[in-house]
Amino acid sequence: MSRRRLLGTAGTAAAVTATAAACGGEPPRPQEARFGQVVGQTTDVPVGGGAVFSDSKLVVTQPEEGDYRAFSASCTHGGCTVQEVTEVIGCLCHGSQFDLVTGEPVVGPATEPLEAFTVTVDGTDLILESASGA
Repeated sequence: MSRRRLLGTAGTAAAVTATAAACGGEPPRPQEARFGQVVGQTTDVPVGGGAVFSDSKLVVTQPEEGDYRAFSASCTHGGCTVQEVTEVIGCLCHGSQFDLVTGEPVVGPATEPLEAFTVTVDGTDLILESASGA
């Protein structure tokens, strides 16, 4: 490789690295695009259970009548989308289960809780407000 080509390649690599660094931070979570929008219907979320809303990458639970909780539908163990909600939020990929109220793991291999979000109710609309604690 000629010296000119080597320097050109090094310059291009440096420019790409600088551009990537300028973007900075983590990429946005898929739920951020849904803040302030309807993500589901209360009629789809049974009391004592929940529902997975794949389009919004959310699982919404209703542990008690009128108490709606939202969590990321991405399992904290391997990143699979949780597939079922019964008495727990279940990921069928590796068997992790999460609490309906807190999103905390109750059966591993997951050790981290699901990310929590705040939803509000307007009629039968479930509206994603923000990440919990944000």
